[in-house]
Amino acid sequence: MITPEIRLHLAQDAQLKPVLESVELIQWGSGTDVYCDLLESIVSQQLSVKAAATIHGRFVQLFDDGFPHPEKLLAMDLGTLRSVGLSQQKANYMLNVANFFVEQQLHGVGWSAMTDLEIIQRLTQIKGVGRWTVEMILMFTLHRPDILPVDDLGIQNAMKRLYRLETTGKALRQQMTELAEPWRPYRTYACRYLWKWKDGL
Repeated sequence: MITPEIRLHLAQDAQLKPVLESVELIQWGSGTDVYCDLLESIVSQQLSVKAAATIHGRFVQLFDDGFPHPEKLLAMDLGTLRSVGLSQQKANYMLNVANFFVEQQLHGVGWSAMTDLEIIQRLTQIKGVGRWTVEMILMFTLHRPDILPVDDLGIQNAMKRLYRLETTGKALRQQMTELAEPWRPYRTYACRYLWKWKDGL
């Protein structure tokens, strides 16, 4: 929830303030859980929202109760997973997620007891799960308030436009990090404003 305190804090950034005034954020969407959202994020990679939703819908229908239990997922062959529209690479990545959660006994783990960095370090051990994916989990599943996904193209483009940045690559990410420092501890909210502002341009 966006509180007056958060808006007042972010509005101290003179360039960000007009964005806050022109955009209204909706309430958080509720993530399901880290495991399910990781699987869905893999399905969604490099696909349109509509195509990803179709394939993910077919995927969960492979399970009697609509929940992709890791043990049941690991028991499936690649042909079954490919039959719902998954590429071989994505199917393997999803099996990697299931295997990791079984081996690490992560179902029911208390994510709230772990720091953002601890979660990033833990989940990026999974082949096929990068830092950006875990940052999206932190923001939209775990609702962590202070995440800055500097590799996100939407945030890059929004900040380049808002702050008239002309750098690229590592230099751009460094500038973004420095500009966002005053937003702490609410960088997630600033990013949500920037995403919506950019979409309205």
